[in-house]
Amino acid sequence: MAGKKRDKVRERDITGLKYFQQLLPLFDRLHEVGCQRDKAGNRELFMDEYCVLILLFLFNPIVTSLRALQQASELKKVQRKLACPRASLGSLSEATQVFDPAPLREIIAELLGQVQPVRQVGRGQLTQELIAVDGSVVKTLSTIAQAAYLKNIHGQSKSAWRLHTHFSIDRHVPTRIDVTSGKNSGKADEKNVLREALSADHCYVIDRWFAEFKLFNDIHAAGSSYVCRLRDNSNLEAVEEERSLSPAAQQAGVLRDIVVTLGIGSKPDARPNHPIRVVLIKTTPHTQRGKYRGGSTGAGSDGLLRIATNLLDVPAEVIADIYRHRWLIEVFQPECTPSALLYQCVA
Repeated sequence: MAGKKRDKVRERDITGLKYFQQLLPLFDRLHEVGCQRDKAGNRELFMDEYCVLILLFLFNPIVTSLRALQQASELKKVQRKLACPRASLGSLSEATQVFDPAPLREIIAELLGQVQPVRQVGRGQLTQELIAVDGSVVKTLSTIAQAAYLKNIHGQSKSAWRLHTHFSIDRHVPTRIDVTSGKNSGKADEKNVLREALSADHCYVIDRWFAEFKLFNDIHAAGSSYVCRLRDNSNLEAVEEERSLSPAAQQAGVLRDIVVTLGIGSKPDARPNHPIRVVLIKTTPHTQRGKYRGGSTGAGSDGLLRIATNLLDVPAEVIADIYRHRWLIEVFQPECTPSALLYQCVA
């Protein structure tokens, strides 16, 4: 049975055009990108116009396909407000191969610089920018063009992407997204992707998969800090210092605040080369979740969060607050997760 035919996009369906006024001047510099091969000078769709149309797609859920985007480009209202001519299906289809997205990074950096903090996690105790780091696997359809170009060693098409996302907790915006295959190993391993992206003056808030002493050393050497959850079976017996807990720390659920020697059983070059503090926080215990439709498992918890950090002077309750904000972003604000960010682009 044939599916219901979609209605054409109409002018009254299009919204959000007023938000483009600040962006249009920024896109002017993109006009000549991808024109090197156009020796005849007959190109009809330019990169600045293509970027405007993609943003139009993001602002309008009714635009769900290239054909709908092409229909939107025919509307007089869109052409007038966005200074964008009608785009053909062929031009839109080939755009991803013609236009290099690299020049967009400069524009994104400018816009990020204008984003002011909407909250302040850390109560003024932290001068570094808080960055939550995670990688989400996004299942894709084999009909998506980009997935078809990504092949494994057997020449087979890959069916998933992993989005390695850096999210500014205070400014509430993603600051970096690296896309790899869905396999979490080798160069695509979340730890290795983060290692290549390290910057100074950041505090990376990360989960158990990132709990690697070499990565801790790399973050420390980059002039940044980390707040990382350790695995439940981590050996914390070699305690160098037991710190007293303030009433604020106890109220925040902190049970212990210790400086420990980790990696005693590791090879010398794989041990921490700086003091590591572990803050133990009470949480709700739960059992491990099984896989769902081939997805990843969810690790269990014994009711104790073990948070490792090289922030030795920040109050324990602030460390607890920092890590809890990472978790709240993932659980209560799904529009900020890597998966949601991808679907905004390819849905």
